[in-house]
Amino acid sequence: MSTPKQTALHAEHAALGAAFTDFGGWDMPLRYGSELAEHRAVRGAAGLFDLSHMGEIRVSGPDAAAFLNTALVGNLGAVAVGRAKYSLICDDEGGIIDDLISYRLADDVYLVVPNAGNAGVVAAAFADRAAGFDVEIDDQSEQLSLIAVQGPHAAAILLDVVPEEQHELVTGMKYYAAEQATVAGHPVLLARTGYTGEDGFELYLPNAEAPELWRALLAAGEPHGLIAAGLAARDSLRLEAGMPLYGNELSRDVTPFEAGLGPIVSFKKPETFVGRRALEARRDAEPETVLVGLRGEGRRAARAGYAVLVDGEPIGRVTSGQPSPTLGHPIALAYVSPQHAAPGTRVDVDLRGRAEPFTVVEPPFYRRAR
Repeated sequence: MSTPKQTALHAEHAALGAAFTDFGGWDMPLRYGSELAEHRAVRGAAGLFDLSHMGEIRVSGPDAAAFLNTALVGNLGAVAVGRAKYSLICDDEGGIIDDLISYRLADDVYLVVPNAGNAGVVAAAFADRAAGFDVEIDDQSEQLSLIAVQGPHAAAILLDVVPEEQHELVTGMKYYAAEQATVAGHPVLLARTGYTGEDGFELYLPNAEAPELWRALLAAGEPHGLIAAGLAARDSLRLEAGMPLYGNELSRDVTPFEAGLGPIVSFKKPETFVGRRALEARRDAEPETVLVGLRGEGRRAARAGYAVLVDGEPIGRVTSGQPSPTLGHPIALAYVSPQHAAPGTRVDVDLRGRAEPFTVVEPPFYRRAR
C-alpha cells in the first residue's frame, strides 16, 4: 500500500493540530478542531483551505482550444481570456471520467484543474487525445499549490494583502474569472471560484511559496473571523450547495444526463468530442435514474449507499448525505427513478433497517444572500 503524498502545507496543518485523512492519495487535513465550527466560519465569515491535492494541467499551443473542444464535452473555445468554465471529460460511452474547471489564461493557454484522485487519469487521457494537435500538455500538479479563501469576508481579507492598485481587481472580479495578482508579496493566479456555495477565491502558486502565503492569509484573516478548515467542512459545505463529488455523484457509470449536467454538453460546437456519439444517442431518451435532493423530515441522516424506498420497494440510492449544520435538518443527494424525482415527492430511506421519511427537493439546499 503506497504512502499518501503530502502537500507543501503539511507542516502548517500539523502545527495547527490537524487530524489527517487519506484523500485521493494525499494526506489531507480532515479537521483542525471542530468541523462544525469550521463549517460555520465559512458560512458566517471565512475559511482557509489547502486544496493542493487538486491537479493542474497546462494546455498550450495554437490548437489548445480545438484540442480541449475535442477532449472535453463543453465549448472551451468560446471561453474568453480571463474566464473559466466548468466541464466534464467523458469516455467513449459517455461515462464521466472527471469534472473539472478550465481557466483560459491566454488565447492559446489554458489551465485545467481536475480532481485529486483523477489528475493522473486526466493527464493520461489528454496525452492520448492530443494526437494530431499542435498542443503541449504539461502536468504541473506536483509543482503548484492551491489555497482557497471562502466565505462572505473573503474579498475583505484579500484587500488587506494585495497592493492598493489591485483592489479593484479583487472587488471587480466576476465569478468564474481569473487574473494574475500579487497577494502578500507573492505572484499568484487569483480565481474567483469555489466549492462551498459562498463567495471566495482560489490562489495558485509554486509549492515553495505556499507556506509563507498560508501564514500571511491566516494572520490577515484573523480579525475577519477566518480559520483554517479541513475536508470535513468542505464536504458538508459542498453538499449544502448541491455540488457533486466525483466518486459519489459522478463516475464512469453515470452520464451527464443522469447527473443533471446535460446543459454542460455542447452539441453545437463542430468538434467530435470523445463520447459525443454515445451522448447524442441518449440526449432525447429518459434516463433510468436522475440525481435529486432529499430533505429529511426526521433527525436521522441518510448516508452514501443507503436505499431510497417507495412503499417499501427500492427506487434509488443515496450518494451523499449528512445533517446540514446551516439548515438544521438532514440533507442528501440521491439517484432515483424519474417517476419519483418530482420535487415534493415523499420517499423513505432505509437507515440500517429503519425507514425514515424524506422529501424530494431541487438542489441546492442552501443559497447565499447576494
